[in-house]
Amino acid sequence: MTNTILLVEDDEELAQWTQEYLSNKGFVVTVTSSGKEAVQLISNNPPDLVLLDGMLPDLDGLDVCRQVRPDYHNPIIMLTARDEEIDEVLGLEVGADDYITKPVRARALLARIRGHLRRSQTVNNQTAEAAPVSQIQLNQLIIDKQNLSVTLRGQAISITSAEFDVLWLLAQKAGEVVSRQELINQLRGFDYDGFDRSIDLRVSRIRKKLGDDPNEPYLIKTIWGKGYLFAKESW
Repeated sequence: MTNTILLVEDDEELAQWTQEYLSNKGFVVTVTSSGKEAVQLISNNPPDLVLLDGMLPDLDGLDVCRQVRPDYHNPIIMLTARDEEIDEVLGLEVGADDYITKPVRARALLARIRGHLRRSQTVNNQTAEAAPVSQIQLNQLIIDKQNLSVTLRGQAISITSAEFDVLWLLAQKAGEVVSRQELINQLRGFDYDGFDRSIDLRVSRIRKKLGDDPNEPYLIKTIWGKGYLFAKESW
């Protein structure tokens, strides 16, 4: 089955190059330069993946992501010339699955796209198989996979789908060290290159939302050189 991609990019030359490159790789690519039109396209005919520029003339890429994410569950990769950490944090916070700064290398972009599509297909297949409701409860923390909800001490915790995926994987292996390599492979479908910081940013956001001390975390511990440890008995 041919995968569909919506490219939201106001740089005409870059948009044309990206569309031609991905079309030659077997994707069906629709292009728009309007954030407002992107919202309509995603809502009316959801693509398999969205490539979303961060800076758009009418509606900022972050706002596009924020508006569509509640109902759109396929991957969103944000593309932007900005490289400040705050932009990456905001992009992941509003629900982007990945964040790539320009100029983008063609092969790297293709690898990211294929990795996210593989993971998305796996999730969709599992949903289609009507797997039983899954829930993890550790003392006063309840993580419900069916509803993508998190409750701590009876209070609902607002969490993005990207953050939920990380939390779920760590909670599944509570008491064990989970490496960044494993998290990257499970969540994004490609090998950890030593520089990818999206997982670290998501963990940082999760800690904040769960009230974990960022300087001396006791809920999600960083095991230097190995990965993360989700504590079993600290809740």
